[in-house]
Order: sequence, then structure tokens, then C-alpha cells
Amino acid sequence: MFHAFDSHPVDRPADRAQWMALLARAPMALLEPALGPHAHCAPCWLRPPETGLVMVQGRVGGTGERFNLGEVTVTRCALRLPDRRYEQAAVGVAYVLGRSHRQAQLAAVADALLQEPEQQALLDASLLEPVRAHLARERARRHARAQTSKVEFFTVARETGSARDEEGDE
Repeated sequence: MFHAFDSHPVDRPADRAQWMALLARAPMALLEPALGPHAHCAPCWLRPPETGLVMVQGRVGGTGERFNLGEVTVTRCALRLPDRRYEQAAVGVAYVLGRSHRQAQLAAVADALLQEPEQQALLDASLLEPVRAHLARERARRHARAQTSKVEFFTVARETGSARDEEGDE
């Protein structure tokens, strides 16, 4: 579920793939307050929120042949923010799991704002860092829960050789 771009390098700002991965998993409780007045704007829709199904593929052992695992519900949208020249306005895009049109809209608004250099540092601190911390806590919680059911197997190798074979090893 978590990818290499989930870890945020300290010495450089997040690139678009990193922040879009974070926004796709950001809970509504973190999105809405961090966007402030932009959360309630009426965007110029390029593609209004729509819900559909996406086929999820898996790999045996993470490296084997791909197989269709099943379908998941995804909501997507694309927009431009109002109060900007149309040609200069960034396009915000979002894909989120589930049916929440509002979450997809907020993620797309955040994507559009993060493309503006003057907004990026502010939103990185007020939105992306809390999302990273939230996802890290969730990952640790899942790991701790899985550890409670962990079973460690061990085997005892039986000695099948004769005493004469053991003397030959010395």
C-alpha cells in the first residue's frame, strides 16, 4: 500500500507524485481545515467528481506474474481554481478510494494550490506534514496489531548421521 515516494526527503520539497499520493490517502478531517478559504470555493470543473470502478492487480510475492485481484471504487475529478487567469491557473487532479466527491474535490484543490510556488511551503507545513504523520501512525498501528498475531516457527535439525560421521568432521 505504501510506496517509495511516501518517504519525504528532508532536503527538498515534495514533487507532484509525492503530494498526490499523500492527498489520495488524506482524511477529510485534515484536508478541510488545512485548505482554509479555498475549501469552500466554487471551482471551474474540467471533470466534475465521478465515481467508478478500477481493477486492482496483485503479484504473488510482490515479484511474480500479475493477476486481477478485484475491483475498488474510486472517485476522480479535475478542476481549475477560480479568481485566476484561465491560461495560468494550474489544473488540480485527484483520485481517491471510495465514493466521497467532497474528498476528491478537496484533494484536487490542494493539488492545484501546491503547484503554485508561493503556496507550496505553506501547504507542505499545514497539510502534507500532518498527513505524513497521520499515515505513519496508521502504519505503526497496523504493524503493532499484526505483531500480536505473529507466530515464529523454528525447526530442529535432526541428526541423521552416525557417530562415525561426526568424528570425521573434527
